[in-house]
Amino acid sequence: MDDDPVASRLSAVYPDLPPGERAIVRVLLDDYPFAALGSLRALAERAGVSPPTASRLFDRLGYAGFAGFQSAVRDGARDRSRLREFVTRSPGMRRAAEDLRAGLDSTLAAVTEQLLDSVGTLLSQAASVWAMGGPLSELAAEYLIRQLAGLRPGVHRVPGSAPARARALLDLPGPAALVAYDFRRYSPGTARFAEAACARGARLVLITDAWESPLAARAETLIRLPPEAAGPIAPLAHQIAVTELLLVAAAARLDPARRLADLDELTQAL
Repeated sequence: MDDDPVASRLSAVYPDLPPGERAIVRVLLDDYPFAALGSLRALAERAGVSPPTASRLFDRLGYAGFAGFQSAVRDGARDRSRLREFVTRSPGMRRAAEDLRAGLDSTLAAVTEQLLDSVGTLLSQAASVWAMGGPLSELAAEYLIRQLAGLRPGVHRVPGSAPARARALLDLPGPAALVAYDFRRYSPGTARFAEAACARGARLVLITDAWESPLAARAETLIRLPPEAAGPIAPLAHQIAVTELLLVAAAARLDPARRLADLDELTQAL
């Protein structure tokens, strides 16, 4: 479902919807795509809302009513079916899929329970948490920040410019945690900021590749992705998978229910 544009769009807009429309989205995502293929009334009844409420959701999303939404869902299902057929028939694509799966399995196996316990405790207890990455891995850092900020306060992305980074270091509250993603070709900017932050007492969690970032010696916790996770395009999926595990470990040590409820309420009010 993650590769379906309609489902991805529903997930993206969910936090900004009013409660009735969020109920519709939950039903759709919990039983996708089948929940989208019945009648509008049946969908509304499953969500416990009125048909007009359900209809407003599809108008809001820009579809030509519920019929237009259903058409988009069916088109997406046909496209995925063609993609699966292509992958099955193409030896090159099949090999690429197998390599990606093997790399992901090796990556998850490398993140031991001891590592998760250490990082989960740090991310939940540090006075503040900062994250940064390189040209591609900054996407994983951004994902960590966005998700963790919903679970606890004091979570920040390391800014990009030198003056902004200097101000961040100047006011770095302690004890701070810094999560750095650093892969070949290693980022000098990441190294400079991490070195300066560690000199000011920050505790470094480094996520790197099998060949190790120059920051490895500085890291309090080192998560090294195995060689199988490497490739000509350095799959982001492996970095995101590790990030998901770290978030789960942190969430298990927090009690975010009240914060998430307040966040949802405030989002609707603004």
